[in-house]
Amino acid sequence: MNYKEMTKKELLEELELVRQKYKEYLKCGLNLDMSRGKPSDEQLDLSNDILKIDTFKTKDGKDARNYGILDGIEEAKELFSDILDLPKENILIGGNSTLNMLYDCIARLYMFGDGENKPWHKYDKIKILCLVPGYDRHFDIMEEFGFEMININLTKDGFDIEKVRSLCKDDDSVKGIICVPVHSNPTGVCFSKKALENLASLETKAKDFKIFYDNAYAIHHIYENIEIDNIFKLCKKYDTLDRLLYFFSTSKITFAGGGISMLCGSDKTIEYTKRHLSKQTIGYDKIAQLKTVLFLKNKNNTIEHMKKHANILKPKFDIVFSKLEENFKDNAILSWENPKGGYFVSVNTEKNLAKEVVRLCKECGLILTNAGSTYPYKKDENNSNIRIAPSYPPLDELQTAMDIFCICVRLATLEKMTA
Repeated sequence: MNYKEMTKKELLEELELVRQKYKEYLKCGLNLDMSRGKPSDEQLDLSNDILKIDTFKTKDGKDARNYGILDGIEEAKELFSDILDLPKENILIGGNSTLNMLYDCIARLYMFGDGENKPWHKYDKIKILCLVPGYDRHFDIMEEFGFEMININLTKDGFDIEKVRSLCKDDDSVKGIICVPVHSNPTGVCFSKKALENLASLETKAKDFKIFYDNAYAIHHIYENIEIDNIFKLCKKYDTLDRLLYFFSTSKITFAGGGISMLCGSDKTIEYTKRHLSKQTIGYDKIAQLKTVLFLKNKNNTIEHMKKHANILKPKFDIVFSKLEENFKDNAILSWENPKGGYFVSVNTEKNLAKEVVRLCKECGLILTNAGSTYPYKKDENNSNIRIAPSYPPLDELQTAMDIFCICVRLATLEKMTA
């Protein structure tokens, strides 16, 4: 059934049927949530054995319960080095939140600069390039520090490099670009070799240009294992390593509220960060670092652990794709991406309908991420993008949630077409 090929009379008849179905859901008093990419209880339970580990001595005999070890225990650096093929000497271990590390890096650049250039707050204007659709919390941080956020469209394997080049080449107020290079939130885009080469070799007027490289889903594969080129090695090749701020964490590997995070950068970046960090803390949670290392052990064991996550997530993503295919394969009023991993599915309604779809879902008891959130300033000019997060609900609730979502898309579209 293709709404775009139906007569006005047929559309009105269909609208009445869809309205009746929608009213049935209104009466159910449901409470469903697909708003955030939270691991389910079943996923969290995969790591419960981490809580049984009661060793407090690092391999070099230090007591993880005590003060010190500002940049993290050696074992944690070795683990991330193994997983991501990064030099352990260039890794700093943080707390459970990559977002926190990202915020702190920006705060240091804003207040103190990068050690060689003036602080960002001394510029009349600072700009950041934001890949869209993107991660709402990234945009919230940038907005907090007063950046002018500039939209850069994602492509199927990267981003609009020509626009990035034109903006960076002659404007020293463009201070950086922020990206999620693997299973991008929310589209699932994975950067190609060419995209990463372009990023590492970018010509910029700003001497303090930074690449905020949030590799949150580097090993979070569901349908296909994706391996991309090593941005650290590429930046080293093009002599741009001082630009790179590389983030990663175990938040969606072990416990979302109890993982550990990482910053990787050049020798200069790590030393500069440690100098400022020493005024901020004596050290992050080394007990969490040690427990994480003893539980995950190494790259191979971590990959096997992530396969267990994938086995839980795959049926949920299958439900999402099945429902979308069933409702919209032959009814071109909704388009969507087919990510190979990560935590989200990005869909696009007809123009100017996303907010109405989210509102209709909310009335039925289904909470989605607010329309517009995947763009800076919460402004999606087309009002069409919606992020679906299927990880948290149980399978039966997810089935219902997707049925409601599809009905709301159809209702909003029909009401617009027959207005």
